[in-house]
Amino acid sequence: MEIFVYIFWISVFLLVYPYLIYPPLLMVLTRLFGGKEAVAEDPKEWPNVSFIISAYNEEAVIQEKIENTLSLDYPEGKLDIIVISDASSDRTDEIVNEMADKHGNIKLVRQEERKGKSAGLNHGIKETTGDVIVFSDANAMFNNDAIKELTRYFSNPDIGYVIGAALYNENKDSEATESEGLYWKFELFVKELESKFYSVVGGDGAIYATRKGLFWDLKDDDINDFVNPLQIVSKGYRGIINPKAICYEDAAENFDKEFGRKRRIVNRSWRAVTRYLSWFSPIQHFKFLFELFSHKVIRWYSLLIMVITLLSNVAILLIQPTPLYVVTLLGQIAFIITALIGANLDARNKPMPKLVYLPYYFCFVNLAGILGIIDQFRGIRHATWEHVRETQ
Repeated sequence: MEIFVYIFWISVFLLVYPYLIYPPLLMVLTRLFGGKEAVAEDPKEWPNVSFIISAYNEEAVIQEKIENTLSLDYPEGKLDIIVISDASSDRTDEIVNEMADKHGNIKLVRQEERKGKSAGLNHGIKETTGDVIVFSDANAMFNNDAIKELTRYFSNPDIGYVIGAALYNENKDSEATESEGLYWKFELFVKELESKFYSVVGGDGAIYATRKGLFWDLKDDDINDFVNPLQIVSKGYRGIINPKAICYEDAAENFDKEFGRKRRIVNRSWRAVTRYLSWFSPIQHFKFLFELFSHKVIRWYSLLIMVITLLSNVAILLIQPTPLYVVTLLGQIAFIITALIGANLDARNKPMPKLVYLPYYFCFVNLAGILGIIDQFRGIRHATWEHVRETQ
């Protein structure tokens, strides 16, 4: 029986660790061993910036995105805009070219064959002239000072990349949007803690910046805003988040679209870990590896850990029933039933109370994650993407 007790409590610990233990642990470690607080200073001269927009069939938003970028508070003549079109088949390219005719700092880079964002970035980076590269998506609308808030940290030579806060528009009333919004607020909180401790894990394709010399070619099936930060940290630089650098975008309107997006992200992120972990020294990069496994890897296996927790709980009760393990089993069953109720309501497009859709969201995200990892073991590699917004 003892072995099942150990398995049960280790599994419980791993389930709650990324959410309830890791954040306060970061606070304690930062206080005990000193953090890496980054100091931002406005430079005497702002660097030249190349602003890269990745796009696939974005005719609905690409003009608004370019207009938003042109209107940002950044010195005239120091910002050029490159739109990378991944073989768009709608009017995206036409709209970009029309705007390029009116503004000399806009350029379209088109991939004739659809190969995904990373392949496009490999091509598009070669067209940049800026000292700093800002990456963004077509639907992410920046606050007026966002580029300055990203670039002002590069006066610190230790900083290799800076990510901003991609917030979700709150004019939606779907459970998927609200759940993702709550999840992302927690993510931003954790990223701020990681920035103070050592380095934020990963970037954000909607809003992040790097020094130009710290981008190396990616494989087509790499996830760019995770692998590029891995490249940078492995070279001895740090990444931080500046929550004052803000953009807004829409979350998925329904759980089905969000499920597919999560599955692709974890598939590519897990592949990145297995492919590039050898870049890191357990001694030199100990802090970052601690963050990587605490923040990402353990979460990706949460559904498997949930199954192990449930099975070990059942095994304990079969051997020696005790009140404590009856209560823990009933709690797990109640959680699973609540999530299943949420799945049923979602399938019928019925509204869900928060008590239902939060457990449902937790389970469905973790199911997407483990399926993404299974895809990798099956040799399925997601390289291209579909945006999760409704088409008009």
